[in-house]
Amino acid sequence: MPIDATSHAGAAPDLAERLLDAALTHVPFDGWSEAALRAACLDTGTDMALARALYPRGGLDLALAYHRRGDAELARLLAAEDLRGLKIRERVALAVRRRLELADREAVRRGMVLLSLPLNAPEGARALWQTADTIWNALGDTSEDGNWYSKRALLSGVYSSTVLYWLGDQSPGGEASWAFLDRRIEDVMRFEKAKAQVQDSPVLSKVFALPLGIFASLRKPQGGAGCTGGLPGSTGHGAR
Repeated sequence: MPIDATSHAGAAPDLAERLLDAALTHVPFDGWSEAALRAACLDTGTDMALARALYPRGGLDLALAYHRRGDAELARLLAAEDLRGLKIRERVALAVRRRLELADREAVRRGMVLLSLPLNAPEGARALWQTADTIWNALGDTSEDGNWYSKRALLSGVYSSTVLYWLGDQSPGGEASWAFLDRRIEDVMRFEKAKAQVQDSPVLSKVFALPLGIFASLRKPQGGAGCTGGLPGSTGHGAR
C-alpha cells in the first residue's frame, strides 16, 4: 500500500534511507537514475510523489545522498579510531582508505559517470570538497587561514585520483590502490616542503610576497556548512 505523505511526515528521514537502500540494489543495472528511484518506490511501497519530495532531482539526489552517507559513516569511524601514534600523512592515508572501503565500487562508478556530466559537475566538485572537509575535520584540523583551503584542495586532488585508480584496481585487497595513494600523498608532502622553503627564503619570500600575502589573508568559512567563494565551508563536526 502506498505511504501517505501527511501521515508519515515524521518518518521522512527513515523513508529516505530505505529508498536509498532499495535504490542501491538497482544502481548496478539502472545507474543513479529515474528508473532506480521508481524501482525503489515499488520495492518499498512508496508513492512516487513522496519519493519525489525526498529526492526531487531523482537519481542525482540519490547519488549525492549516498555520498553524504559515506562521509557521515567515515566521520563516525574516524572518531572511534586511535590515531595518536600515526604521522599526519599516515592519518590522511588511513582516512582515504577507510572512505573507499566503506563504498560500493559499482555505486561509485555510476556516480562518477553521472557527476562528470557538465550539468552536474558543480555538484560533483562540491561533494568531493565535502569529503576532503570531512576528513580534515575528523583529523582535528585547526587551520583558519589559507591553509584551510589548500589542505582541502590538495586532498581533493589526492582523493579523486585515488578513486579513479581504485575503480580499475584488481589487485588482492586493493594493495595497488593503497600504494598509489601513498605516492600521491608523497607528492603533496614534497609540495608542502617546497612551499615552506619559499616562505623561509629571504629572497623567494620577497619575490612571491603578493601571492603569499593573499594566501595568508584568507580565512576559513564560518557558521558551519555553507559556501564561500564557490566552495563549501566547514561541516561543523570537527575542529574550530
